[in-house]
Amino acid sequence: MAIAVLKKYGINKSEMIKKFQLKFLISTLVLLTGLLVSCAGNSKNDIVTISGRKILVNDAPYIIKGICYHPVPKGSVGRDFGNLTQDLALMVEAGINTIRVYEPIADKAVLDQIQASGLKVILGFGYNQRGKNDILSGTFIDYVNAYKDHDAILLWELGNEYNYHPEWFDGDIKNWYNVMNDAAQRIHESDPSHPVTTAHGELPDSLAMSLSKNIDVWGMNVYRYDNPTTIFSEWSTISTKPMYLSEAGGDSYMSITKDGYEQGVNEHAQADANKKILNAVFSAADICSGVAMFSFTDGWWKAGNPETQDPGGWAPNSTGVPYDGTPNEEYWGIVDIDRNKKKTFTMVKEIYTALSKNN
Repeated sequence: MAIAVLKKYGINKSEMIKKFQLKFLISTLVLLTGLLVSCAGNSKNDIVTISGRKILVNDAPYIIKGICYHPVPKGSVGRDFGNLTQDLALMVEAGINTIRVYEPIADKAVLDQIQASGLKVILGFGYNQRGKNDILSGTFIDYVNAYKDHDAILLWELGNEYNYHPEWFDGDIKNWYNVMNDAAQRIHESDPSHPVTTAHGELPDSLAMSLSKNIDVWGMNVYRYDNPTTIFSEWSTISTKPMYLSEAGGDSYMSITKDGYEQGVNEHAQADANKKILNAVFSAADICSGVAMFSFTDGWWKAGNPETQDPGGWAPNSTGVPYDGTPNEEYWGIVDIDRNKKKTFTMVKEIYTALSKNN
């Protein structure tokens, strides 16, 4: 009877079947597209792990081509991300893939912009930051829980060179190591997807190692003139964990004339030192997972009047700063405070981008 009806109204059976098949195909494609979009929207976050001496992101080895970043404008003493867009563009140009910050970034929009630029963050927690996301109050874990699913995060960092300051811990540095170890354990319990690191001043001793078992990746702030090579063999004899240089580099001011470098502002000395340091780091890739060069921009707030750039300053264990043995704290940027590129910017760019092409 159905065939009779089709004939009555002049409907061709084969054409009807073709139309039905076409509609079915279109409906199927729409459904599949929706499923793909849904899966993309619910994609898993990056997983950061360690394997032997390596840091892995989604099971692929990750080399830190980093920069320390604490932007403080002229005339100020506080961190300000008002120049973030330009800064990130310069970092991307230089081949930087990792930013190391010394305190939490409270503005999610900043982390979003860093992630959108393709960079990751080593995010530092201080011991006492007046109860705001710090270790002393325990509020650091609130920050971890809030941002552990953000793909900008590479590592959680506990403390910066605290081993130089036992006076902050009732005169006994063991107190810090115990606190740090406990904090690392709390992070592990809350966030299994991001390892915990610290920025230790130089090579950790046996006390630090024995009391800090929960540290997954050891960062070391190392200033051994223009050649940190010995730190890698020293580390390899005491640990099989990953390590990286959480600070290294030279400033662009010579306090004295030395080694052929003239006294005064001397970008050539900085560029030469940083080139040798970076080459040493990446020649030890079997042991060292990279470096966060110190630093991105000059900091006029560190040594004198924040309205002017002043020579001098002080930093612990800094006699190995190339080439004058003096930390001129306001001259350490690879760009100046107005974001003009120094000679070392070009050198860092050459090494970091060449490394990207080879990996």
